[in-house]
Amino acid sequence: MAREIERKFLLKNDGWRAAITRTSRYRQGYLRTGADSGCSVRVRIEGDEAKLNIKSMTLGASRAEFEFSIPMAEARSLLETLCVPPFIDKVRHFVQHAGHTWEVDVFEGDNAGLVIAEIELKDINEPFARPGWLGKEVTDDPRYYNVSLAGNPYKNWRDQ
Repeated sequence: MAREIERKFLLKNDGWRAAITRTSRYRQGYLRTGADSGCSVRVRIEGDEAKLNIKSMTLGASRAEFEFSIPMAEARSLLETLCVPPFIDKVRHFVQHAGHTWEVDVFEGDNAGLVIAEIELKDINEPFARPGWLGKEVTDDPRYYNVSLAGNPYKNWRDQ
């Protein structure tokens, strides 16, 4: 089974901007699934690529994940007809630090003001260097999962 091992962090400053190697704009939406389905189904458009992604709803750093490339026309149709608004709009910056690639997501729309850094690891116990701009870890806080942000945007709870 495919697994994603990913940790999420808030940022304490903009020091990461000096190490950006690439940037990409994302739009993604989620198909409605039953409360007991145990997974999220996402449609994502990144530049000129489109993908369908299925992830387990497991909380924590390690989750089952399956991802498939799909035609752009089908992705747009899925977003327009089957995905539940609001959508997640963000700009992802790829940042190199000590042999790892960090993905720093700067959210827009209803999630504007939220910036999250993610690191994908090969093993749950893989060590990594923490850059100075890294803040509090939020891997185990479901509010910061994209599927949660689609249903309960940052603007609704950021000041709590």
